[in-house]
Amino acid sequence: MKIAIGSDHGGYELKTKIIEYLKKEGNEVLDLGTHSKESCDYPIIGFEVAKEIGNEKAERGILICKTGVGMAIIANKVHGVRAAACYDKEMAKSSREHNDCNVLVLAANYTDFKAAKNMIDIWLMTDPLAERHARRVKQIKEIEAKLKGKR
Repeated sequence: MKIAIGSDHGGYELKTKIIEYLKKEGNEVLDLGTHSKESCDYPIIGFEVAKEIGNEKAERGILICKTGVGMAIIANKVHGVRAAACYDKEMAKSSREHNDCNVLVLAANYTDFKAAKNMIDIWLMTDPLAERHARRVKQIKEIEAKLKGKR
């Protein structure tokens, strides 16, 4: 699977461990920054990862910042992106089953590598549920398409 990944300085250390893990598991990883612990602006990095998903250049995306909130906000501005800030494996699974989320956002201040690895594994393996959840995701896509037409 091709996975785009990015973090701000607060998520840099966790991101480097996740990249190594994803590659060991046979995934193609596109690292869009940051590339150090030096202070940076998360919206730029979050947008770059989200664009890869929105343009279908990567199948999934992972974003990491201190709380997960800022990255989720910016990622969800991009057409075609459904990003969820997840804090445990149940949330990660539900984000895929119920919302077909294609970007997982992790909070480095609240998530160690072991927990992140568990969330990522479940998130990558989980398929969206059909029926009512598919109907709701379709509604989200339709609303998004209407909004895109207004820009």
